[in-house]
Amino acid sequence: MESWGGLHSLRRGKARPLAVIFYALWGFVAVSVACASSPSSSSLSSKQKLQVQKHLRRLNKPALKSIKSPDGDVIDCVHISDQPAFDHPFLKDHKIQMRPNYHPEGLFDENNVSTEGKRRRNPVTQLWHLSGKCPENTIPIRRTDKDDVLRASSVKRYGRKQHRTIPQPKSADPGLINQGGHQHAIAYVDGGKYYGAKATINVWEPKIERPNEFSLSQLWILGGTFGEDLNSIEAGWQVSPELYGDNNTRLFSYWTSDAYQATGCYNLLCSGFIQINNEIAMGASISPVSAYRNSQYDISILVWKDPNEGHWWMQFGDDYVLGYWPSFLFSYLGDSASMIEWGGEVVNTEPSGEHTSTQMGSGHFPEEGFGKASYFRNLQVVDSSNNLRAPKEIGTFTELSGCYDVQTGSNADWGHYFYYGGPGRNPKCA
Repeated sequence: MESWGGLHSLRRGKARPLAVIFYALWGFVAVSVACASSPSSSSLSSKQKLQVQKHLRRLNKPALKSIKSPDGDVIDCVHISDQPAFDHPFLKDHKIQMRPNYHPEGLFDENNVSTEGKRRRNPVTQLWHLSGKCPENTIPIRRTDKDDVLRASSVKRYGRKQHRTIPQPKSADPGLINQGGHQHAIAYVDGGKYYGAKATINVWEPKIERPNEFSLSQLWILGGTFGEDLNSIEAGWQVSPELYGDNNTRLFSYWTSDAYQATGCYNLLCSGFIQINNEIAMGASISPVSAYRNSQYDISILVWKDPNEGHWWMQFGDDYVLGYWPSFLFSYLGDSASMIEWGGEVVNTEPSGEHTSTQMGSGHFPEEGFGKASYFRNLQVVDSSNNLRAPKEIGTFTELSGCYDVQTGSNADWGHYFYYGGPGRNPKCA
């Protein structure tokens, strides 16, 4: 284990700079793309309007600085002690841990790979960086506007996934196939104790046919059974018109401790995840993205459990430790994970009784290979000694391989990898 030295922490303070007083909730008009299913503001009752306004006040914390991104987002630089995590009653007096005690050692040194490996490794950033940066002791938060909330099925469900959206590789229940429209193409390991996972994920901008569908590529850290108390930590990239109001590819995270019923959310849209990094914004656009038979881009995601404090940490790329999920949020994950999954997920609503053309990954099947199909590479898991190691006995799973498929492989540069994805509706997709 590689020690990061002593614990650096920051106690939440009461004093706030005077600039906070001048923060206006409605100060900027963030761009929004209205979905067909979204009610207009004029059609809302007074009670509904009040609900939305209260929810926005809870989410949009006082900002010391606001940055208008080229894609229309507004990024608020919020004092680290004012972030949404601290709305949680158990975090009222929490002492922020400014860095993990230990960081897992990896198998793959990204700076010491072959020429081919370097060619495939292009820099990825977030669009809002073109317009400015957040000062120290703040974190960047994508501002939520009323149209974001109105696109959700309800104020209560805004920022949450539907119940039972995790792929269940060993289920023989045909009723779980395409349950709620969710379909997957994944690789996975189970049967052991896992303390984290890492992967490098090819970044694309898949086409979404309908505004209430989405496409994502992520890793899952899972604890418990696939029942009502399932624990999950998830991170990767997604395209979700309903959540964000556009078709941009965005960095995201998610957590739940009760199989998506009442706990957890995307990004910082509820209390829970504590962010410490002032450079990366959850839910903000990733740029550039890969193009078919052209330049390829990927991002690295690492999630691991600090052996001292027990918190689950998230890292983006080689340089950005973003923050952590406090250990008390979870039951099964309070100890370790029992399964790791990597791969793609889409929602297919079948509005006319046939599969939609919402793409997963690049929208092409895995057999097309590099530059055409999307990939995960350098799959690793974190063991009980806090070391990254190659996973053993990787399984694969997809509900309907004619719609979306997955193929695994291994080599010296990419370690364990797989290509995955597909176009959705096509002659092979029943």
